[in-house]
Amino acid sequence: MGYTGGNATAQGKPEYEALVGRQEAEIRMLEVMRRCVTSKLKCDREYAASLSAVCALGFKCGGGAVDTTPGSSLMAGAWKRLLDELDAASRAIRSVCDRIEKNTLDRIAGICAEKRKAKKAYQDEYNRISLQYNNLVDELARKKADYTKHLETYRSMRSRFEEHFFKSGRGGRKLDDVREKYQRACRRLHLVHNEYVLLIAEAQESEKDFQTVMMPAFMQHHKQELENIIADWKNALTELAVQWNPASEEFVQIGLRMESCTDIIQPCEEYNDYTKKTERNDVEISFDDALVQGDTSGHLQANQLAVDNLTMDWVRNKMTELETRLKECQDAIETNVDNKSENNSELQLIELKSEEHRLQKQVDVIKKALFEIGCEELPSGCDLPSLDINDIEITVDGTLKRPSLSNVSQASSMMTIATTLATSSLVDILRKPFRRKSVPNSGNGNLSMDSNSVQNNNSAITTTTASSGIGSSVKSLIEEEWFHGVLPREEVVRLLTKEGDFLVRETTRNDENQTVLSVCWGGHKHFIVQTTSEGEFRFEGPSFPTIQELITYQYQSALPVTSRSGAILRQPIPRERWELNNDDVLLLEKIGRGNFGDVYKARLRSTNKEAAVKTCRVTVPDEHKKKFLQEGRILKQYDHPNVVKLIGICVQKQPIMIVMELVAGGSLLSYLRNNSKTLSVIQLVSMCRDAAAGMMYLESKNCIHRDLAARNCLVDDKNIVKISDFGMSREEEEYIVSDGMKQIPIKWTAPEALNFGKYTTLCDVWSYGVLCWEIFAKGGTPYSGLSNSKAREKIDTGYRMPAPEGTPEEIYRLMLQCWQYQPENRPHFDSIYATMESLVKSLSPVSPKMRIVDGSKSNDISNVALFMLRI
Repeated sequence: MGYTGGNATAQGKPEYEALVGRQEAEIRMLEVMRRCVTSKLKCDREYAASLSAVCALGFKCGGGAVDTTPGSSLMAGAWKRLLDELDAASRAIRSVCDRIEKNTLDRIAGICAEKRKAKKAYQDEYNRISLQYNNLVDELARKKADYTKHLETYRSMRSRFEEHFFKSGRGGRKLDDVREKYQRACRRLHLVHNEYVLLIAEAQESEKDFQTVMMPAFMQHHKQELENIIADWKNALTELAVQWNPASEEFVQIGLRMESCTDIIQPCEEYNDYTKKTERNDVEISFDDALVQGDTSGHLQANQLAVDNLTMDWVRNKMTELETRLKECQDAIETNVDNKSENNSELQLIELKSEEHRLQKQVDVIKKALFEIGCEELPSGCDLPSLDINDIEITVDGTLKRPSLSNVSQASSMMTIATTLATSSLVDILRKPFRRKSVPNSGNGNLSMDSNSVQNNNSAITTTTASSGIGSSVKSLIEEEWFHGVLPREEVVRLLTKEGDFLVRETTRNDENQTVLSVCWGGHKHFIVQTTSEGEFRFEGPSFPTIQELITYQYQSALPVTSRSGAILRQPIPRERWELNNDDVLLLEKIGRGNFGDVYKARLRSTNKEAAVKTCRVTVPDEHKKKFLQEGRILKQYDHPNVVKLIGICVQKQPIMIVMELVAGGSLLSYLRNNSKTLSVIQLVSMCRDAAAGMMYLESKNCIHRDLAARNCLVDDKNIVKISDFGMSREEEEYIVSDGMKQIPIKWTAPEALNFGKYTTLCDVWSYGVLCWEIFAKGGTPYSGLSNSKAREKIDTGYRMPAPEGTPEEIYRLMLQCWQYQPENRPHFDSIYATMESLVKSLSPVSPKMRIVDGSKSNDISNVALFMLRI
């Protein structure tokens, strides 16, 4: 949506016109009062004959003049009562005519002049504020039109550039001209975009101040002036009442009644109805999303500044300009605070504070954009295909090799330019900014940590350098303990806890692998290692042949990585014990597929043992990678024969892998279906007992599995069941989800989790009952023939699945206990395990004691043999 606040001032127009009309009526009333007093004086001199006409004139012209909407006037009522008393005392006021003419009449004239002045000031101030606001609205409309115009120009220049690029190839002067015009159009579009974003921020703040600060403050200020005039007016009326009060006893009572007629006048309440009307509804001001939809590059985002290599200088200059104006505004506020007694000082102070809010809002918008960029390399603002100096390769004979663009065929991907004076000069220019500076000899160049700070006394950084200075490292970067591979940012935040903690990792940005130094320094900062044209590595200081030497220099010199960040390397953080090297794992064959990637059978090079490896696809979002690694973090702290064991996690490079023990039998669900004809009751009960033992252990660790099912259990070569797939697990006593039910297995999930998103270990108990049903159904599908929604509806109405054929009565009774609708009525896993253990012991092949629900009456001798082998 675009800006929709253009009619904000119109909302206050009726109140403004009503108050102006009220003041005009009061001015007319003052004029009437002045004429009435003058006429009365004349009538006093002409005696009572003329006084009745004066009173009639007062009733006709003054009594109803102020009785206007939005409410009746207390002044009008007081004036009417005064005229009533005046009619009774008309014959007794001859002695005071001179004093009234000399003092009171002049005072009324002064009040009328002040009233006119206040009305004019009110109109001028209102028009000024409205004009200022309307100018901002008009500027916003003009900026939007300018945005649209530059957007069309950008599209046109982009089309011309693409047409010439594909038509004429990569060279040609005409292509260079078109490229330059396209880049200028792109830069202009981004600048207009930034101006529009800041203008939107200013308009939003102005609209907010106009609604909640400016107009209420203005009305309050004007109300105070009007109240002062009303007070003077009241005093003038009181004076009139006193002067017209005869001394005789007859007229004393009349005079008292005339004095009391002004008691109903309350200056503080006279204009309350008008000031309350200045409150208005909020008007939404938002960015017009249709504008950025025309940016095919995707660089421009609504309500976000475009901070890139095209606009950084402009953003910094704008930041300086706004901060200067903000400082001047704050100084003006401090100066104005001491001058509140001056006329309009309070209103001016409010205006200054409003301007301060608008400037501060724009400064905050720029600071937020700069903070999100952090210390990383500025993104490119224009997707113009160009040759980066890092992509220029120098051959032995001095020729330049340039890589091809992504959309050019491989046949024409490389071209060699003959060595000339011009190309040699170009190479020198490209190399010059990255010339290696003089670096003091670092001795042996070893970077190490205090042994007390690293587990097992591991050396965090050890880099061997040549005797002549800093040379190539013996170790590869992957072998360094402080190199963590493609570790996600969330893991970096978890590892770096103290000021100066650092590690090195890899990241992918714009389909390009980059090495990043992550440091804890006033927050978590990430610095991309820059590569020079000579193939060396640097930050802001000198360059080095290897990243190890660069990190060694930064660590030993205790110099900031960048002058802007001030980050200093103090404590290298080594890889955790369970972090494996990707090259230590040899993938053999694919054995399955998971939510995030494929599952492989693998061999560990160090021990030559087989393992199962779950991989995470490179293309999955970072949020999914975080969930993928969560399973590894949960598994690494568990050690139980019925819970699959974690060997390690590989994050040195893509793809990220979780290495677990290889469970030979594979998925429990597949095992049940493939061996349904040979499985005995004792085997099935033992499988339920194994699952209960694993879940009892997880319950003791406050782990909620959330996805317990036969498909997520494994069977080894001894038919022992192991709990696996902790991708949805949470290590909490109670877990509440609020992000929808898109990935929840409906038929395995407890009702309270489906209805309220509340997970406890008793939810796993419900799932365990469904798992037992799957085991005795030998891989059958729960609630077969019912959709998820239908099954959920039937469960809520009390339906429970019948026992599969051959299920022992005790087992089915336990299933029903697990499926109690109220979670507090379900057993815990220690009780379930005890029940299963006793059932296994009671299943003696010599003297069977267990009833079978709808089971076969025949006994299979092979089952007895299998049972003897198992025990």
